[in-house]
Amino acid sequence: MNRSQIVAIITGAFSILLAIAYLIVVQIIDYRDMKPAPISQLNPQVIIAANNFPNLPLDIIAKV
Repeated sequence: MNRSQIVAIITGAFSILLAIAYLIVVQIIDYRDMKPAPISQLNPQVIIAANNFPNLPLDIIAKV
């Protein structure tokens, strides 16, 4: 085997090891018990949009 084939095999093996490590980390993170934040701790966002065109009266106040 020449040098380029050895480098290709080592690179491929390293890539496969990284992929397996990534899958293991994703599985560990996926098994955690994720609970959503209580709604009382979320701050409501207010969006105020005004139109500068005098012929189109569009004033919108919305809570998101």
